[in-house]
Amino acid sequence: MKRILVPTDFSEHAENALKAAAQIATKNNSEIIILHMLELPSQMNDAVLGGASIPETMLFIKKANETLDEISSRPYLNGIPVIEIVKMDKPIHGISQVSKDYDIDLILMGSHGSSGIEELLIGSNTEKVVRNSEIPVLVIKKDISNFNATNIVFASDFSAETKKPFKKLLNFTKSFESKLHLVTVCTPNSFKPTHVAEKAMTNFANEFNLTNYTTNIYNDTNIEKGIINFSNSIDADIIGMCTHGRTGFAHFFNGSISEGLVNHSVKPVITFKI
Repeated sequence: MKRILVPTDFSEHAENALKAAAQIATKNNSEIIILHMLELPSQMNDAVLGGASIPETMLFIKKANETLDEISSRPYLNGIPVIEIVKMDKPIHGISQVSKDYDIDLILMGSHGSSGIEELLIGSNTEKVVRNSEIPVLVIKKDISNFNATNIVFASDFSAETKKPFKKLLNFTKSFESKLHLVTVCTPNSFKPTHVAEKAMTNFANEFNLTNYTTNIYNDTNIEKGIINFSNSIDADIIGMCTHGRTGFAHFFNGSISEGLVNHSVKPVITFKI
């Protein structure tokens, strides 16, 4: 893991993500790229394109760079190579472009979560990144003074399409010598006989020659609750999920378990796009 990207809006949640990134970077000798997206009001963008309002724009950029300089001097970043970037773009586009330009291995973001009508209609930048990023995204919800990845839950249906993203999860677990807990969540609407679920997980584990792992079947009213409740029952450090990156009507009607977890799980969630 050579490079970790941490987008920041200078909030407390973004700082929590940066603290976790610092711990991961120290363990893996990684470089951290701190990115601030400067999304100006549309009328100011028009003015900039028209050649006016340049002083105001430069003031925003100058202030953002000063804040990044201050953040980069935090004691918890001592000894870690840090690159600061201020980019004028929409967050999802800018994060995607910087990820490609710097060959990012992991995106680490903070989130406070949301609920109700705000979650349905607006969604957060974190959710959009989770939905669209080709690079693994680790979402941190709170300040973690001692970031740990000893026990990682991987919730899945263990179908063929999850094999490719699962390889990325294995790369992450190797960095922390993590124990993997494979889990199938059975609900009234997605019931699987025990022998079928166990066989699917065992075959999956054997294909990857897993050694430090468990297989589990957990029953709950829906998949999202099942993943959270199972993770709590074993005191997991991180929840791992694959995401389809659904958008539009497909996303609306099918829902997204990954995004729901990002919103509702207190535990860190790492996602891998199928």
